[in-house]
Amino acid sequence: MREELESLRLVDHHCHGVVQRELDREGYEGLLTEASGPGALGGTLFDSRLGLAVRRWCAPLLDLPAHAPPDEYVGRRAALDPAEVNRRFLAAARLDALCVDTGHTPEPLLEPAELGVLAGAPAHEIVRLEDLAERTVAEGAGVAGFPDEVGSRIAARAATAVGAKSVAAYRAGLRLRGERPSPAEVRAAAARLYRQADLAMAGHGGAPRVSDETMHRYLVWCAVDCGLPVQFHVGYGDSDVDLHHADPLHLTPLLRALEPTGTPVMLLHNYPYHRNAGYLAQVFTNVFLDVSLATHNLGDRAPVLLAEALELAPFGKVLYASDAYGLAEHYHLGALLFRRALERVLGEGVEEGSWTRSDALRIARAIGSGNARRAYALDGAR
Repeated sequence: MREELESLRLVDHHCHGVVQRELDREGYEGLLTEASGPGALGGTLFDSRLGLAVRRWCAPLLDLPAHAPPDEYVGRRAALDPAEVNRRFLAAARLDALCVDTGHTPEPLLEPAELGVLAGAPAHEIVRLEDLAERTVAEGAGVAGFPDEVGSRIAARAATAVGAKSVAAYRAGLRLRGERPSPAEVRAAAARLYRQADLAMAGHGGAPRVSDETMHRYLVWCAVDCGLPVQFHVGYGDSDVDLHHADPLHLTPLLRALEPTGTPVMLLHNYPYHRNAGYLAQVFTNVFLDVSLATHNLGDRAPVLLAEALELAPFGKVLYASDAYGLAEHYHLGALLFRRALERVLGEGVEEGSWTRSDALRIARAIGSGNARRAYALDGAR
């Protein structure tokens, strides 16, 4: 099925912008994995499954032989215009649509529309809920008006965005209660957030950050009220996340409360909890999952990851995503390694007689794009 799957266009339902600057080797390795950069004790990040996958699969797109040495790779990359580098890798991903999280911009990144032009596909926005709440505080809504103001801002963004994202896993963990917060609870949480802002103004602490369980829950319910699918960061991420608090099973009370609303809930990344996410996708009618970020970081082990995620999860509840950030290579590698993993898993099922070839191709089209189109209403109706 390799020919069919290599031509399969994908909906990347969770991704980010990429940098627009030239990178030296240190800068490149700083964006290569979830580490902040290579360490003197650990050697180069090119000596990882991801680094080796870059040399194998990305070098040819820069007119280099496969497995080109790291310095040669980075040097050739720097010799090209950054826009040309981004164009080559985004076009090679062969995407049908992108859903771009615009809430993490420590430096200027390509905007959704710019990514869409390079990929040759429509690009849609995903609203980062905590970022929106923090901007509301910075722009002076005031404690009393904050609940209504942040709700109105989410509603306004819902007119054009196709989903919302919560990073509660990074801030408070995923032990979120199910019930909708009361107005009094929301006002108290807002007061705590504004106290952070007051301390920051007085020079005692950084900018206010949503890190309150009640506030995370309120923002999720606001998104649900606006009809937006809600994404949750789960599991694997950078060193800011306490991984043991990011198991999706902690979301069970909230998932029970959200199921009657019919709101699609997207569990992102999930590694090493991808089997737990598969269980949740099976038992809750509105829960979906992907294996983004880990797909390209695991390199040649991506088929094992996908096979484990598909053990329990209904095939109609699995989505493709790259979680590409910073380096355009992540778009290409995420798509390439996902297609190869899907071919391996579904092809083995055909060989063993577990399903037919036509079943396998139908399932591949659903996972690659159809499920995301349905869940996000990308074709206009859910």
